[in-house]
Amino acid sequence: MFYKVKVRDYVRVPPSMFNLSKKDAVLQNVKLAYENFISKELGFVVAIVDVGEVKEGVIIPGDGAGYYDTQFDLLTYKPELNELVYGRVRDITDFGAFVEIGGAEAMVHISQSMDDFVSFSKDKVLQGKKTGHSVKVGDLCKARIIAVSYKDRHNPKIGLTMRQEGLGKKEWLATPATAVEAVEEKKKEK
Repeated sequence: MFYKVKVRDYVRVPPSMFNLSKKDAVLQNVKLAYENFISKELGFVVAIVDVGEVKEGVIIPGDGAGYYDTQFDLLTYKPELNELVYGRVRDITDFGAFVEIGGAEAMVHISQSMDDFVSFSKDKVLQGKKTGHSVKVGDLCKARIIAVSYKDRHNPKIGLTMRQEGLGKKEWLATPATAVEAVEEKKKEK
């Protein structure tokens, strides 16, 4: 889920930036500190939306930099369990597919890619035995978040499933009658 979050923090502005306006200097340092920041509380910081109130600064002896009590808005992406997401397959390995979802990357284990016996080919394709469904790099997919872990803060893990009804590759999401007809047509071709 995407959120607009208000944050209040003390922002350090080095003396080399004192020639800039207070708001511009604070904005540049907020971007340095918060862009691509990841935490369990905020999720993935996608962008700095705006710098609001910037109070008077304080200079700490021995540092020389100004510290400004600042309020600013962030756009964040915080993955939530059972959330439906759309993404594009970035890579496929023998154990599953990596999918870009919003501001993060998630993984669909091979066992969660479809409700079928799935095999991996050297062409980086996951292929279903009964249905003939396949997933390859570049495919658009609809999935559900089934696991989120911030154990490694620099590389959080997000697990997805595409096995449930109404999930999977965009082309699979046709009406049930159309999907059955497509499977029957493939059987006739063989």
